[in-house]
Amino acid sequence: MNDSDHASSSALQPEQLEALDLGLGAGRVLRHHPLASYTTFRIGGPADAFFEARSAEELAAALTLSRDAGIDHFVLGLGANILVGDRGFRGLVIRNAASGMSMSDKGVLTAESGAIVWKDLIEFAVSRGYSGLEHYAGIPSTVGGALWQNLHFLSPAPERERTMFIDEVVLDARLIHPDGTITTQDRAYFDFGYDQSILHHSGDIVLSARFQLEKAPEERMRRIIRENLAWRAERHPPLDTEPSAGSIFKKIEGIGAGRLIDQCGMKGTRIGGIEITHRHANIMINRGGGTAADVRAMIGRVVETVRSETGYTLEPEIAFIGEF
Repeated sequence: MNDSDHASSSALQPEQLEALDLGLGAGRVLRHHPLASYTTFRIGGPADAFFEARSAEELAAALTLSRDAGIDHFVLGLGANILVGDRGFRGLVIRNAASGMSMSDKGVLTAESGAIVWKDLIEFAVSRGYSGLEHYAGIPSTVGGALWQNLHFLSPAPERERTMFIDEVVLDARLIHPDGTITTQDRAYFDFGYDQSILHHSGDIVLSARFQLEKAPEERMRRIIRENLAWRAERHPPLDTEPSAGSIFKKIEGIGAGRLIDQCGMKGTRIGGIEITHRHANIMINRGGGTAADVRAMIGRVVETVRSETGYTLEPEIAFIGEF
């Protein structure tokens, strides 16, 4: 879960690299740094410059410096739902590792935007007896990514058989806007929808967020976590052995994209190192050595096949980052 679709521009100039070193600290900005290991697809070329922000303050500083120096930049969370180009990113990639968290005695959890929802945020809340986040166990996302796409999960349990959205527990969030100003905005500002929020087009970056949670028995929450993890394990390939970006195509209301692809008999289709998994037709996995070019070729084949055989046109939901 990341902040925007982003095409890269020209390579960084020496004076821009010097500005990064001076502003962010000697040795903190890495040159020509490979990005593949920072994405769940395990695909992507190098960034001209790479900086790991370890706090919300460092994240804000890197964004401000990039803007002032005219440096193209991209904020990278867990690297899910994105495809980084084989030629990498011409600019600064800011890896968001800001993960501070705290809990008030009234159930308000405050978390920096790089905190990982699963397991960090969920474990932090559940171990203190607070409910509201356990439904998202196993979904790869940071707090920033969760607000970006309104993180959701269709619960498999009969007593809560509905789609759970994280906006149900969001109180507000601290944002840095494109002009560098920092404000705190409540839930209404985000205009949350299915896979949607204002962050898709506002240019805002989440620095931290607050969630209103409720007291609940820990064992009940642990049971929900076990059930949801088991449900996901049956339907989603494990990222550690079958790297993927999650669902590739957007949902078509009333008709699942995966269902259409499956109807066309495309499970198991392979191009290069990329294969449509037999577990879920809307997920492509990297069998080893897969490239962004392979993924784009597979996307093209799927779109054309589904259009010609069903009449429906699929649209990718993943973000394409950098140069291809």
